[in-house]
Amino acid sequence: MNKVKVLFVCMGNICRSPTAHGVFRKMVIDEDLSDLIEIDSAGTHAYHVGNPPDTRAQHTADVRGIDLSDLRARQARSEDFEMFDYVIAMDKDNYHSLKLISPKGKLDRLYMFLDFAPTIRQREVPDPYYGGPEGFEKVFDMVDAASRGLLADIRQKHL
Repeated sequence: MNKVKVLFVCMGNICRSPTAHGVFRKMVIDEDLSDLIEIDSAGTHAYHVGNPPDTRAQHTADVRGIDLSDLRARQARSEDFEMFDYVIAMDKDNYHSLKLISPKGKLDRLYMFLDFAPTIRQREVPDPYYGGPEGFEKVFDMVDAASRGLLADIRQKHL
């Protein structure tokens, strides 16, 4: 069986997408699915390539038992649509940026993250970068809910 590959994407790959990467990775490990699911994250812009996640994102995750310190920002590229089964955008701007680089016939791999969390009435995970710690807490809660829905979707369709 081939691994199911998931890519989380935000703008700079230092707040939302590494948080999703870390949260989802922990869920996959806790469910003993690491041999079946591969996870990565990227940004639509190259602002922070090579940098670790924002210290506020790391702190918020760390308090909840999730380590993001090994992650480094990279930019999303069109080849990601060939490699990943799920290319997951955090907001509409990132969705549209990803749509522009998607090769023909691969748009069915592009998703909005909160579509996996129907109980959340928002469609976009807000960017907490310019706010305070409460924004990172809110993002973490949204990411946790959407990650649970994503894992259920993967189980239903692929495992």
